Amino acid sequence: MMADKLVFAKEAFRGEPPLLPARMVNEYSYCPRLAYLEWIQGEWAENADTVEGRFRHRRVDRVSGNLPKPEDVGADDTIHARSLTVSSTRLGVVARIDLLSEKDGCLVPVDYKKGKRPHVASGAYMPEKIQLCLQGLLLEEQGYTCKEGLLYFASSREKVRISFSPELRDATLEAVSGLRELAVSGNCPPPLEDSPKCFRCSLVEICLPDEINFLRKSNTKPRPLVVGHSLSLPLYIQHHKARVSKKGEVLEIVTEEDKPPVKARMIDVSQLVLQGNIKLTTPSLHELMRRDIPVTWMSYGGWFLGHTVGTGHKNVELRTAQYRTSFDEDFCRRLSVNLVHAKLCNARTLLRRNWRGSEQERNEKMAVLQRLARRSRRAESIQELLGIEGAGAAAYFASFGSLLKPGLTTAFNFQGRNRRPPADPVNALLSYAYSLLVRTISVTLSAVGFDPYRGYYHQPRYGRPSLSLDLMEPFRPLLADSVVIMVINNKEVREKDFLHAGGGVALTPSGRKRFIAAYERRLLQEITHPVFGYRISYRRLLEVQARLLGRFIQGEMSTMPQIIPR
Repeated sequence: MMADKLVFAKEAFRGEPPLLPARMVNEYSYCPRLAYLEWIQGEWAENADTVEGRFRHRRVDRVSGNLPKPEDVGADDTIHARSLTVSSTRLGVVARIDLLSEKDGCLVPVDYKKGKRPHVASGAYMPEKIQLCLQGLLLEEQGYTCKEGLLYFASSREKVRISFSPELRDATLEAVSGLRELAVSGNCPPPLEDSPKCFRCSLVEICLPDEINFLRKSNTKPRPLVVGHSLSLPLYIQHHKARVSKKGEVLEIVTEEDKPPVKARMIDVSQLVLQGNIKLTTPSLHELMRRDIPVTWMSYGGWFLGHTVGTGHKNVELRTAQYRTSFDEDFCRRLSVNLVHAKLCNARTLLRRNWRGSEQERNEKMAVLQRLARRSRRAESIQELLGIEGAGAAAYFASFGSLLKPGLTTAFNFQGRNRRPPADPVNALLSYAYSLLVRTISVTLSAVGFDPYRGYYHQPRYGRPSLSLDLMEPFRPLLADSVVIMVINNKEVREKDFLHAGGGVALTPSGRKRFIAAYERRLLQEITHPVFGYRISYRRLLEVQARLLGRFIQGEMSTMPQIIPR
C-alpha cells in the first residue's frame, strides 16, 4: 500500500518532481487551500502567531550537530543535532527536524510547537502528527530505525510522544500524494465554510474565505474576520536633492548638509515615494527590497514613473490567468462594463453629496449620469463603452465647478477638464490626484501578483499601467475627486500653492505636502463595505478588490463585485 502511494506521488509530475516541504504536507492536512496558496502560488503574510512561532523556534533554529552514522546510534538520550535538514527523492519530500535525539537505539525527531498541548485523546492534532511522522519516514530512508517522535509544546512546556503506527504512516503518505496531486491539478481548492480555523490563519486576508463563499452562494454575510492592521504608512520625500541612506533599522533623510537628518524607522514604512531628484543609497535599496517595501519613483511634476521591488511576487498562476483572459474579448467586455458602470454610479453619488447649485440642475445632471450608467450595462463592445464613458465624463466635469464652495478666488473657477499640462489649479490638483491614485493601485497590484501593464478595458500601450487604470476607474470619484473638492473647500490648498510656467500649472512643494496629507487621510478613512457589510479602510479596500479580481479571473467567482457607496 505504501509503495502504491509513492508511485502515484512520483507520477503526479512529469519529469523530476520537486521535493515537497514537510511543513506544506502539514498545511495540506490542516487546509488544502492554505497549502495551495503558500506552496503553489507563493502567498505569505505574517501575523502575531507566525511571529511568536519564529521567536519560540529561535534556539532550535540554530544549526548544530550532524546526523550520526546508523551504526553509531546507541542506547542513551544523546541530542545529536538541531535544525537538521533531511530529504528523500523516493519519498519526494524534504524536512527540517528541529531537534534530533535517540532512545533505545532509535532516532527520535522532536518538533517544536509554540502553543499549548491540545486537550484531545491522542495528545495532538493530525496535521502535527503527520509532519512528525514524515520526519521519521525520512530518517528511515537514511537507514535508521525510527519508531516514534516527540511534539514539544512551548507554551505549556509539555511533551507528547507520538508512535509511528501503520495507520499514521498510511495517512502521512496519503497526504503527500494528495498535495502532489493538488499541485498538478492547477485548481485552487475552495475555501473552508464557516470554519474556526480561519480566525487565526495568517493568510485569511489573502484567502478571503467568507467573501468568496458569499459571492458564490449569496446566502450569509461574511464574518468580520480579525485581520492584522498594519501601522506602517507610505513615506513621501520631495525635497530637491535629498539623500536617503540606511543606519541600522532606520532610514535617514538628509535635506541640507548643515541640518541633522530626518529619521524614519523602516518598520513604520510601508512604501517609499521619491518625487524629483532624490538620491537613494544602494544599501538602503537592498534592505527595502529584502523587506518587500516598494520604492516608487515620480517626476518632480508628479508623473508616476515606476516602482522598484525585490524579486517580485511568485504567483505565476495569477499572471498566466491574467494574460489568458486579457485576450478573451467577451471577458474584457464583461469586466469593463462592470468597471464603467461603477465609475458612473460613483460620479453620480459625488454630485449628489457635494452639489452647491440649484436642485433642479442637480437632478438633471444626476439623471444624465444614471441614464448613461444603465446604457453601460447593455454595451456590446469596449468601443461602445468608451463612448458612454466619454459622454459621462463630459457631463460630470461640466458640473464639477458646482461642487466647489462659492466665493473662492478666481483661481478655482473650473471651466472644464484639461491636462498635459493642466492649465488651471483645479485641473492641476485633479491630475496630481490621479497620479497618486494610479501609483497606489500599481503598487497594490504588484504586491498581489498582477502585471499592472496588462489590462482589460484600457488596452496595452507602451509605458501605460493599463490594469492599474482599469481598477482605478470606480475609485476616481471616491479617492481622487473627493480629495480635490475637500482641499479646495476647506482651504487646505490655496492660490499661492501653485506655480504658473510654460502655459501650465503645478503645485508648489508645500502645496504638494498638504495635498498628500489629505490624500493619505482619505485612504485611512473607514467605510462600511457596500457588499460585505463590515468596516474597512479605503487602503485595505483597494487590496481586497485586487485580490477579488484575481479570484474572478481564475474562475473562483462568476461576478466581480464593485464598490458603489450609497
